[in-house]
Amino acid sequence: MDVDLVVPMKHPRDGKSRLRGAVDPARHPGLVLALAADTLAAVVASAQVRRVLLVAADPAAVAELGELGVEIVAEPAEKTLNAAFRHGAALLKADDPGAVVGALQADLPALRAVDLTAALAEAAGRRAFVADRQGTGTTLLLAAAGGALDPRFGPGSARLHAASGAVPLSRPLPTLRGDVDTPDDLAHVRALGVGKHTAAHLGEPAAIPR
Repeated sequence: MDVDLVVPMKHPRDGKSRLRGAVDPARHPGLVLALAADTLAAVVASAQVRRVLLVAADPAAVAELGELGVEIVAEPAEKTLNAAFRHGAALLKADDPGAVVGALQADLPALRAVDLTAALAEAAGRRAFVADRQGTGTTLLLAAAGGALDPRFGPGSARLHAASGAVPLSRPLPTLRGDVDTPDDLAHVRALGVGKHTAAHLGEPAAIPR
């Protein structure tokens, strides 16, 4: 099953507020960009991903991410996460109304393409989602083929997505569940093995295979 993905992105200086203090304040925007770069590098490495649309608060501030093979568009007038997902999904479906569209968070620096591919296979064209490792948030939401995405991200989004009829995926998918909101989350993904951009920003010598 091929999928087109929407990935939202705040301005790097504003993103990941709960992660502040994990690195020197001056290096925080660079860390936010590195997390996104490793996420996107893994996404484009999946043979099942056709297009990736990065919906950015400031496209110029994240222009370097376009080098990874993703398309960058400006966020809509409504400055919310769910509005960004809806906007990106609408743009993708305008080009292909029957597409399977997904919403992916931009803070999965340990992501391996194999976990994303396994999630798409388990979803098998159904509206489905992957909860984060705590089981409360959502890292990936998939629409059914030709169906509405209906994103409900925010506090308790896993429960909200399940209540809306999305199927929770049950495979372990550790790198797809490892989003980074806090210093503890960052320590967790470092143990899993982060990609080269985050590793370089943190001064770590090794990068993981994508």
